[in-house]
Amino acid sequence: MSQLEFDRSVVQRLERLYATRDVLRRRELVRAALDARPGDRILDVGCGPGFYVTELLEAVGREGSVVGVDSSADMLAVAAKRAAGHGNVEFHEADATSLPVPDASFERAVCVQVLEYVRDVPTALTEMHRALRPGGRMVVWDVDWATVSWHAIDRHLALRLLAAWDKHLTHPSLPQTLAAQLRNAGFQDVRMDAYAFATTELIPDAYGGSLVSLLEQYVAEQGGISQEEAKAWADEQRELGDHGEFFFTVTQFCFTATRRS
Repeated sequence: MSQLEFDRSVVQRLERLYATRDVLRRRELVRAALDARPGDRILDVGCGPGFYVTELLEAVGREGSVVGVDSSADMLAVAAKRAAGHGNVEFHEADATSLPVPDASFERAVCVQVLEYVRDVPTALTEMHRALRPGGRMVVWDVDWATVSWHAIDRHLALRLLAAWDKHLTHPSLPQTLAAQLRNAGFQDVRMDAYAFATTELIPDAYGGSLVSLLEQYVAEQGGISQEEAKAWADEQRELGDHGEFFFTVTQFCFTATRRS
């Protein structure tokens, strides 16, 4: 099974996901951890459709600026449209392991649910460390997919489907090693905070509820599990939701660190 390709169809799915209640909550937590201030220059690595970029532009004001980097041209097109009208924003198509930015040019950097897809995490962290000014603050957010607990009647089918989903990730449990990798890249003051995203409602606004259709489509399209089996799993989840028996939880992790002064 191949990694998730961030083409136009996936961009449209993620646009809907990023507007949900739980992802709005996550953006609030990320912004609080980043602590952007007026005049800051901020780097968003893996900026996606640009939600953080536009929100951070408001935080830094006209004296500050935001640079968004993403490897997907489709994502960048959406981000540029979202940030239209701002003169203090730039976008670059590039990988996290080769950032097209000068050394020591940002006060803040943010990278949300990106590194779990990046094969060479140490190089990506070294690049972000290079881009920050001494004393600059880094925020990395990723998910440990091993923490997923998802109620199912057909447990065997559910485990097979989750195993198929995990194959789209390079590092399904990246948070387990991320603190050490940040220190190895030269960061100090490394801190980790964990947040549970849990629901007993199968609703689009809940992180677990919004994943049902995404998983069903992805694993069926990629062939890791048959279309009939993926539909059977999703139908079972919807039936559990109808009966008030839906349950999902996953732990997501926010790491903060600074470049040595």
